[in-house]
Amino acid sequence: MRKIDLKSVVWKEGEFYVSQCLEVDVSSYGKTKKQALAMLQDALELYFAPS
Repeated sequence: MRKIDLKSVVWKEGEFYVSQCLEVDVSSYGKTKKQALAMLQDALELYFAPS
């Protein structure tokens, strides 16, 4: 799998942390910052997966 460097931001919204990729319109969330970023990585892998 090819590796791409993408920028993301994380912020707290209520009881969850939201993570959003700045270059691609993909976001996710989790109970911790670490979990939100891991979920974002999973979402980006699915986004870029070949059809």
